Amino acid sequence: MPDDAETTARRRPAAPADRSPADGALAAGLQQDVAFLDTLLAGAAGPDGTGQHGVPDEGVAAALGLFEGMRTALDRLEAQVVIEARRRGMEWREIAGHQGMRSSQAASQRYQRLVTRLEEIRQGIR
Repeated sequence: MPDDAETTARRRPAAPADRSPADGALAAGLQQDVAFLDTLLAGAAGPDGTGQHGVPDEGVAAALGLFEGMRTALDRLEAQVVIEARRRGMEWREIAGHQGMRSSQAASQRYQRLVTRLEEIRQGIR
């Protein structure tokens, strides 16, 4: 039975073994942040100001500070994957389908916005 387009778009390839250490560190940092957020949100605050897993109110404040860095890391990873897809000859139409977009123009514009945002961050504009 052939996969439908939605199933194919959701399929995740195995992580490449030859990934650079910088990319691995970026992904590992995101995994740590997500684990921290999972721990934080695992239970409601108790009477002593901590959650079931002992995360104090200061942990909530720290969690709020994670999101901008996580967005930047995800943007960087997404841009790198799009670059790799293009390097391998994937058409914008295919990239759009895998990203849940309806047009090649939407995927190309998203990539351009990512690159612009990352460059502004690099230059200290954002």
